[in-house]
Amino acid sequence: METKRVAIVGYNRIPFARMNTAYADKGNQDLLLPALNGLIDRYNLKGKLLGEVAGGATIKHIYESNLIRETVMNTDLDPATPACDLQQACDTGIEAAVYIGNKIALGQIESGIACGVEAMSNIPFETSLNLRKALLKANKEKSVFGKIKQLLNPKLKDWMPIPYKGQEPKTGLVMGGHTEITAKYYRISREEQDELAFKSHQNMAKAYDEGFFDDMISPAFGLDKDNNLRRDTSLEKLATLKPAFDKQNGTLTAGNSTPFTDGASAILLASEEWAKENNLSILAYITFSEVAGIEYVENKQNLLLAPVFAAERMLKKAGMNLEDFDYYEIHEAFAAQILATLKIWENDDLAKKFGLEKALGKIDRDKLNVKGGSLAAAHPFAATGGRIIGTLAKLLNQKGSGKGFISICAARGQGVTMILQK
Repeated sequence: METKRVAIVGYNRIPFARMNTAYADKGNQDLLLPALNGLIDRYNLKGKLLGEVAGGATIKHIYESNLIRETVMNTDLDPATPACDLQQACDTGIEAAVYIGNKIALGQIESGIACGVEAMSNIPFETSLNLRKALLKANKEKSVFGKIKQLLNPKLKDWMPIPYKGQEPKTGLVMGGHTEITAKYYRISREEQDELAFKSHQNMAKAYDEGFFDDMISPAFGLDKDNNLRRDTSLEKLATLKPAFDKQNGTLTAGNSTPFTDGASAILLASEEWAKENNLSILAYITFSEVAGIEYVENKQNLLLAPVFAAERMLKKAGMNLEDFDYYEIHEAFAAQILATLKIWENDDLAKKFGLEKALGKIDRDKLNVKGGSLAAAHPFAATGGRIIGTLAKLLNQKGSGKGFISICAARGQGVTMILQK
């Protein structure tokens, strides 16, 4: 069976905002709606019936079980456009693009939107097990007295909400805690981390000044730029920040780590035929993608290193080398995580410890995250993939030709890579 080429024909997102700032009272649907509507307006999709919309949020409330479909029905798309939720932590946005892209390649649909959203300011709280049991029992009681009796059983401490901590269930460590171990294990210095963070902010500030994001971002709720961007940061300022995770001997700080973030993004994908019929330019093609997992419970330094495997498998299938790309968009969850990944890809001995035949190659740092990365834009988990795909597609379209490499790490020891070509 001959497959169709998967074209990227549109992109849009709202500005990303640090948790409890510009979008403090907004939920997932509130944030996703302007991202989708901005895409619909920009590419004249009003009233159109698309093949499918897919995406998700890493953290949702129980009433958001059909988040994407509910949001689509509030847009100006044909309400008959189907939609589904999916979730793979920080890989969600890019995996949504793989899902839609595969359907286009197989001829099942001709067009679709991949999206992602995260409203970290409004994530649900957990309740204690004792309170949950009491509430369930109270719900079954028919009399008011019976309900009250059940609700009197939990102790006062059981009524206290449990806030989200972002811990890995199998290790009890937060992502930053794991990455501290990674930094020590691979000897990633504080200076290296701060330098990468500084460059990320510099590159994004320059991109804003050049107008690169003018046709990529829809203002939302009074915000028109990513509010994590620090134009006034410097290596000197970054050096003064205290360690965030290992308070005594750590090198990860608030400056070289991404904060909890609110935001949403969307990518319009299509077959070449559909793009032509709708008078839309093809920005780039998705040609290869690979997802991988890694053991990280025994080897705690591995949590965010699954892209090591994903990249090696993908490059083999593509018949390419790591040096073959014009641009590299690698998610900066933490400066230490991206530096450790690069170190493994570039070093034969380290690569072989992962079971690779040899090092994948050396990346030209001047081609890496040239418009800024997650350390500057920040990181609304499920929305980062769309931001990265959109940025790389525009870079390739502006250049008029070339190849781009994407790598995103994720919680639970997962990672995804992708190749875009023009």
